[in-house]
Amino acid sequence: MASKSYANILNLDPDKLLDIPQTPRALPRVMTIPGIIDCGGSDKDSDTTSSGCRERKIIVANMLPLHIQRDPDTLKLTFSFDEDSILWQLKDGFSPESEVVYIGSLKVEVDASEQEEVAQKLLDEYKCVPTFLPYDLHKKYYGGFCKHQLWPLFHYMLPMCPDHADRFDRVLWKAYVSANKIFADKVMEVANPEDDYIWVHDYHLMILPTFLRNRCNRVKLGFFLHSPFPSSEIYTTLPVRDEILKGLLNCDLIGFHTFDYARHFLSCCSRMMGLDYESKRGHIGLDYFGRTVYIKILPVGIHMGRLESVLNLPITLRKVKEIAERFKGKKLIVGVDDMDIFKGISLKLLAFEHLLQMHHPAQPHDKLVLIQIVNPPRSAGKDVQEAKTETYLIVNRINEAYGSPDYQPVVLIDRPVARYEKSAYYSMADCCIVNAVRDGMNLVPYKYIICRQHLPHSTDETTPRTSMLVVSEFVGCSPSLSGAIRVNPWDVESVAVAINSAIVMKESEKQLRHAKHYRYVSSHDIAYWARSFMQDLERASKDHYNKRCWGIGFGLGFRVVSLSPGFRKLSRDCIVSAYKRSNRRAIFLDYDGTLVPHSSIVKTPGPELVTVLNTLCDDPKNTVFVISGRGKGSLSEWLAPCERLGVAAEHGYFIRWNRSSDWQPGVAPMELEWKEIAEPVMELYREATDGSTIETKETGLVWHHQDADPDFGSCQAKELVVHLENVLANEPAIVRRGRHIVEVKPQGVSKGLVAEKVLSTMIEKGEAPDFVTCIGDDRSDEDMFESITNTASSAEIFACTVGRKPSKARYYLDDTVDVVKLLAGLANASDPKPSSNRARFQVTFDAGF
Repeated sequence: MASKSYANILNLDPDKLLDIPQTPRALPRVMTIPGIIDCGGSDKDSDTTSSGCRERKIIVANMLPLHIQRDPDTLKLTFSFDEDSILWQLKDGFSPESEVVYIGSLKVEVDASEQEEVAQKLLDEYKCVPTFLPYDLHKKYYGGFCKHQLWPLFHYMLPMCPDHADRFDRVLWKAYVSANKIFADKVMEVANPEDDYIWVHDYHLMILPTFLRNRCNRVKLGFFLHSPFPSSEIYTTLPVRDEILKGLLNCDLIGFHTFDYARHFLSCCSRMMGLDYESKRGHIGLDYFGRTVYIKILPVGIHMGRLESVLNLPITLRKVKEIAERFKGKKLIVGVDDMDIFKGISLKLLAFEHLLQMHHPAQPHDKLVLIQIVNPPRSAGKDVQEAKTETYLIVNRINEAYGSPDYQPVVLIDRPVARYEKSAYYSMADCCIVNAVRDGMNLVPYKYIICRQHLPHSTDETTPRTSMLVVSEFVGCSPSLSGAIRVNPWDVESVAVAINSAIVMKESEKQLRHAKHYRYVSSHDIAYWARSFMQDLERASKDHYNKRCWGIGFGLGFRVVSLSPGFRKLSRDCIVSAYKRSNRRAIFLDYDGTLVPHSSIVKTPGPELVTVLNTLCDDPKNTVFVISGRGKGSLSEWLAPCERLGVAAEHGYFIRWNRSSDWQPGVAPMELEWKEIAEPVMELYREATDGSTIETKETGLVWHHQDADPDFGSCQAKELVVHLENVLANEPAIVRRGRHIVEVKPQGVSKGLVAEKVLSTMIEKGEAPDFVTCIGDDRSDEDMFESITNTASSAEIFACTVGRKPSKARYYLDDTVDVVKLLAGLANASDPKPSSNRARFQVTFDAGF
């Protein structure tokens, strides 16, 4: 049932949220007087509205882009921007007039007595708003649910046993919900949601959009996932899969690094929620309760200026010279990875060991050196320690077997490494290898390419540059680096061969590959990424004020229904009133999905529906028709109890005005030889698609895939449409795709023509209707909606579709239950013939209808 959206609706979540401390003080730019936005307390006229403020982008992430230290003398916290943070760098993609505000947590715990002062300082000097999550909540939210449940699952690691990964913990999930709600409170303190653009980042805040959409139905909201999104087989194992998926669908725009990640998300939406997507003019969109949720596919880039500035530092040049002297005459291979189980460090080392074995002893192997820089782990755990132990064991084994007093094959740098030092190693490396078994993006190859282009020790800018990349196919940056050698990190021998190919490749080919990569990386930097995402967010949210919106649902099931201004739910009182005023009526009804649910196995109408239809038909003022794509045999059997009901079968190819009359052709007889061409093609797809069936009608064929795998059935349907259109190109037949069906029928046959014929017959008899109702749920019913508008323009028309979706109808009803209830209301207002002896009745509907 639809309900209005209230600010506290999510407090009704059946899972009680953890106790959340109140914010110590209100922050600037909040609504103090209805319609008046306070923009930082500056003096303004009393009638100044939010439109007078600068356009604002609110960036929401788990952590603020800040470095934090405590002054040893004053014990006060000192702050500075983290210029290496993506969140800080992305502002370069916005116009100088835009104001950027950051909302997130701090990397240190702040005492409650300091929070107000710190919050004010960060807002005034850094445009940052801290969330101040309590320590215990942050530990359960970030260290618990995010890092030990979401992160492993999104990297395809299932908790098959307690030692393999952490099992789902409801307490940690409640902490995740509570933390997201605190973030929502902070956003709403700062934002003017109908003017500002809000951009939420990463898996830490996947249900935040639900809280924000609940506070303001028209909030302009984007989300970007920086991690992989797993396949539906993996994602559906998550106990809270629905809540997270619905949270993301409350956004206007959802961004992913690769099409694979987006494809997995769309597959989950299709399998779990029955949502289909379509691409229009290059943009992928999902229709979700009348709102279009757009999907953005664009990998993040790097900050060119930041990297080039580091390369120009004197300390970088000194480090480059040091590396050149230390490894003179050697071929350097560089790898930079976090210490975790998904970065594939041990597999990389095994591949390098195999490469040395390939070269030994027939070829000299002391020319190759692998520089492996290990970043500190982002979380602690048994798996991290095991990965570290294995790494050291393999490194020691390689160096002992192939090393010498003046040669160390693997140089393992396991300490915090400054940016200038990494840049120096990038600059000097002949090859860079990223061998992760699963990684959301990984910008190491991009940084390597830029460092190779701007060599600090080179004075000749005209010399062609070279670089070589060996990249795992399971890394997000792989699709954008078409010149890289892509590898399966699990195939150690193939990785070794790839490294060798990269080293011995001709210089001319290295130059071409490098030039191709540099053009892409330099043109698709982080400013381009941020600007492109924000432009799409503006486009995705531009129609907010062109539709009527209201919130429905409770807790994390909250969503917004968005409808065109002229499209509204058909009121029973309204149509019954018009029905009573009228003297001659025409009622057209679809069958499947309108009178009987698509999901129903039993297609025979129930006794309640039969009674309603008979009562409507018995009123002498009414002409009632069921118009269906079903065959006349099925409809004759199912609707046999309805004596005076008109029926049109096979989209109107056959018509009868009542049960006692004969079936008549609705159109001139047609040649149907094309069925012999189409049927073998459909049979091929039926055999190849488990769960699909073929319905054979006198004038057409229908391939049903409702019981097939949703993704495979949809894919096969698209292929079948193309196949049939090709083989029937010169035949008098049309191919139509509907809800879980592909149908072939004669040309010139449609439900719209049936409605037009019935109305024209009534007009010719001098019984022109002054009341016309037409209800249907499928694309084929759109012809009826258009036809009755053109044919009975003087009548009061109620064209109604079933379900909230784009339609030529002005009205909608939610489902078949609503349709039958509406018809029952009309039946109760009818005046049946005295001979029928049918008494007035009250139709009741139980929950299992």
